[in-house]
Amino acid sequence: MKFYYSVILILFSISVSCQDNLYRFSEDVKKTVLEDSTQSESWRSQMEATYYSISGQYKPALESWDRTFGRVKKITAADSLKFTKLIPANAKDYIVKKATNEQVVIINEAHHNASHRNFISSLLQGLYDKGYRYLGIETLEKDDSLKIRKFATLNSGFYSQEPEFGNFIYKALKIGFKIFPYEAEGNGKEREIGEAKNINDFMQKNKDGKYLIYCGYQHAYEGIHKSWEKTMAARLSDLTGLNPLTIDQTQFSEKGLPKYNEPLLRLLKNTEPVILTDKNQKVYNGEDKELSTDIKIIHPITKYKKGRPGWMLTENRKFYEVPSSAISQYPVLVLAYRKGEFEQKGIPADIIELQNAEDSHFLILDKGNYDIIIKDREYKVVNNFDKTVK
Repeated sequence: MKFYYSVILILFSISVSCQDNLYRFSEDVKKTVLEDSTQSESWRSQMEATYYSISGQYKPALESWDRTFGRVKKITAADSLKFTKLIPANAKDYIVKKATNEQVVIINEAHHNASHRNFISSLLQGLYDKGYRYLGIETLEKDDSLKIRKFATLNSGFYSQEPEFGNFIYKALKIGFKIFPYEAEGNGKEREIGEAKNINDFMQKNKDGKYLIYCGYQHAYEGIHKSWEKTMAARLSDLTGLNPLTIDQTQFSEKGLPKYNEPLLRLLKNTEPVILTDKNQKVYNGEDKELSTDIKIIHPITKYKKGRPGWMLTENRKFYEVPSSAISQYPVLVLAYRKGEFEQKGIPADIIELQNAEDSHFLILDKGNYDIIIKDREYKVVNNFDKTVK
């Protein structure tokens, strides 16, 4: 279940044609999808989930995806007993330590799940300290100005228009990573070959450091795929002679409804991203041995604070309550841009939709200077002001 290259191109063309209203009210996300009666329910579910995600609507994005892809899974008594014997360890600390002796780390995401971008952002400084200097990102367009501008714009890529993705890119550039695109044309096998070749070509020209590769879904898996034969990760290993450390975030992440969560999530009840090991320190990496990754991250069920996902409150981030006096009428969209980025079509650092005065008025922002932009129901900017988060 994934977007192929042709699908990405269609979505990107849609977003480019309506960039002024890219960040939408929930009602308009649903309306946009329902109006396209030519597409399948599967397409509409994925598209709706993606646009909810881009507009900062985390839970609706999960729920939209589950409308088509949600599955209730059962667990055997034997598996339940096996899981209870596994030992959890902090995923961030484990991965950074494990990456010390690696040259290539490949980690994936579900394209509608913003928490995955938040997690990889938490790895950046630790990996940089271990010698990682290059960051390949699947969704990016070729854009040489990114390293000069130091932030992504609406033209940088499709999925990177989502706030947590924009924050991820901003942080990586600030730390010092050299970011490169590696997307390839075609579907299936052709695309896997092209992506691996593009990454290898970059590696051959940039050897002063290690490589972090960020991708979607099964591109990070090793083994034989039923449609692609070998995945991007496996083909990159063939080209380079290196065995990448492959990491999956997608399987053991929460769904929109608890009944669709993997049984392991229901058993574990972890409060932070973890990996599981047995008593011999062997990492649990799922039951599929034909197509797997070295590590599976088990993400916790989101706890909400002041109406916002708790995982957003990382490092220097804190709540900022938008004053009611700044809003003359409802509903509104409130978008926070790092200073100077709104005028250059940058990516907002955070977005909230307020239907009425009782809705949570809290943005979650890192330290810095921001332009707070307020748009009315017609997407007209009705107020804007500066805010410094200390």
